[in-house]
Amino acid sequence: MKNHVVIIGAGIGGLAAAARLAHAGHAVTVIEAMATPGGKMRQVPSVAGPVDAGPTVLTMRPVFEALFADLGETLEDHLTLAPLPVLARHYWADGATLDLMADTEASAANVATAFGPRAAAEFRSFAARAARLYEAFDAPMMQTAAPSQRVLVATVARRPRLIADMAPHCSLAAMLRGAFSDPRLAQLFARYATYVGGSPYLSPALLALIAHSEARGVWAVTGGMHRLAQTLEALARARGATFLYTTPAHRVEVQGGRASAVVTPQGRIAADAVLFNGDPRALATGLLGPGVTKAVKARPLEARSLSAYVHAFAATVSGPPLAHHTVFFGDDPRAEFAALDQGARPTDATLYLCAQDRGAGAAPGGPERFEIILNGAPAGETPETQEEIRQCQTQVFSRLERFGLTFTPAPGPESLTTPQGFARMFPGSRGSLYGQSPHGLTAGLARPRARTALAGLYLTGGGAHPGAGVPMAVLSARHAAAAITQDLALRSTSRPTATPGGMLTGSATTASAPSRSSGS
Repeated sequence: MKNHVVIIGAGIGGLAAAARLAHAGHAVTVIEAMATPGGKMRQVPSVAGPVDAGPTVLTMRPVFEALFADLGETLEDHLTLAPLPVLARHYWADGATLDLMADTEASAANVATAFGPRAAAEFRSFAARAARLYEAFDAPMMQTAAPSQRVLVATVARRPRLIADMAPHCSLAAMLRGAFSDPRLAQLFARYATYVGGSPYLSPALLALIAHSEARGVWAVTGGMHRLAQTLEALARARGATFLYTTPAHRVEVQGGRASAVVTPQGRIAADAVLFNGDPRALATGLLGPGVTKAVKARPLEARSLSAYVHAFAATVSGPPLAHHTVFFGDDPRAEFAALDQGARPTDATLYLCAQDRGAGAAPGGPERFEIILNGAPAGETPETQEEIRQCQTQVFSRLERFGLTFTPAPGPESLTTPQGFARMFPGSRGSLYGQSPHGLTAGLARPRARTALAGLYLTGGGAHPGAGVPMAVLSARHAAAAITQDLALRSTSRPTATPGGMLTGSATTASAPSRSSGS
């Protein structure tokens, strides 16, 4: 009899784990509260077709190539990827503009043109520093299932220059102030902290390595990022995995000191192992039942990462030239993050725009698809009001108009997802899109791992190690699938498995408080 693994959530971590586990010969059932796969990798309809309303590009391509290879597949056989020569275009209110390129020397030349030769030399030095950090910490931190402080200290001891590169007593913002004489370049690279939901004034300087992960290449996925979710679902199905949509998890049952089943509105699904692809805070706060509240440490999970106000729509655009990624900087980054620290929506804020249909660089004819992101604080206790939604709409599009960018027709409030909206979609998250906070030098070591304190219950997704972002979620799925396979192999020698195949059986306990659980 096959071991049966129930996965709660069809986000990118759950999908990648489902494909791996099914490929390894396990019986896999994936339950998902939403009607489609992807979790935060979602799309919404528009007059120009489905528009991404979550992650917009693929980075760290070798992570995905390895996933497909482990499944006996080739990435290029399933997805069409377009490399972006312009990683991002940047505009400042003073008229300055800068394109960061896939080629580092081309970026340096652009920096020299925009800010002078000294700035270009500083950029080259920073790029080399980011590369050293990335190469040093990729294997012992991101690629390993269980990073340890001892191994990280040994890594630094073998390469003492890393101490200066890490600037362990500096925030990212402080390190960048010393690295760049032009504050605009410091502002640009400080925004990488937001890629993992942090403030550059509170996040460690080590996060400079994120710049190198992007410099190694950025790809647009033809058809949108949601195609990746659809592809992984299809690969998992082809290997025998079962998917149950519009099926929220109400509770994880515990018997004999281990997770033994998942209760849904349709019934009880017995399991040899349960993999949770949602925010770990949902477990700690009891949204999946009292039996799993001690599975993860609650205290670190209460320090939340950033959320966002996300507009996704189609329109005809006029104004300054756009790249696939375009950033419109706020005037005072300190003011933006001070507001976020206070739980308020910043009024002087940087805006990130994805022109989804410009992966090849050219503007399409007619309406095109856009995603615009404004950083937000985690959701409060009260729902957003229509007045707050109107204020956000006005703030975002008025700001872009000051850069000369206008949209026809102007997007309405239906295009906006607020932090409260994300909190409703992803229970227990408080709307935080990246799990627990990345603030502090050792924050990465505090993230929950694939194995929880409860036997038979595992984690995957952006809320688990190695952290936020699509590549990180795929790596977390690799760690989780390996842990589950190893543990079930050991267990199968001593006791019979639970009922395989994901059959639903009626349960009188399904009337307990419901909890929607969608993955990331």
